[in-house]
Amino acid sequence: MSDAIVHVIDDDEAMRESLAFLLDTAGFAARTYESAVAFLGRSGELEPGCIVTDIRMPEMNGLELVRKLKERGVPHRVIVITGHGDVPLAVEAMKAGVVDFLEKPFNDDALLGAVRSALDASERASQQDAERKRFETMLESLSPREQDVLRGVVAGKPNKIIAYELGISPRTVEVYRANVMTKTGAGGLSDLVRMALLAGF
Repeated sequence: MSDAIVHVIDDDEAMRESLAFLLDTAGFAARTYESAVAFLGRSGELEPGCIVTDIRMPEMNGLELVRKLKERGVPHRVIVITGHGDVPLAVEAMKAGVVDFLEKPFNDDALLGAVRSALDASERASQQDAERKRFETMLESLSPREQDVLRGVVAGKPNKIIAYELGISPRTVEVYRANVMTKTGAGGLSDLVRMALLAGF
């Protein structure tokens, strides 16, 4: 994810600058924010990437931030940094969707590893989302009868049963199945089923 940005949120300026320097040295692009509120002001126009936030901050803490991001549908993975006394809060944040938390003092490699892992997961999710949309479009191009046959295939029913349920001949089901394979470009039955499941068919 060469264009990914690591969004760093911390009310402590020295900590912000230290994290940004570490990320920059490791080849990551970083953007810093002095508070969760300042960050939320830009949440509608965020570049792809991940978020590293302190858990304890004035105005809005890291846990409240995670909940707000979820409400707004922001897909970025979140890593929280916590002081020893804030571990219960960090655990609560994990339950709310945070992917990792680092207890201060943490070593540089632990942070960089967490960031790499979060960015990799974001990239996979983004690719899967693009694939899902592509499959949805493909499946929408099927005729209603082809969709009926596909539902039967995904349910694991043999042609004979699909034919009986739809009131058509097994030969006609075969024709529809062949059409479905051609229109979707599926490489085989397992490929077709995977497409349908990923598209929520």
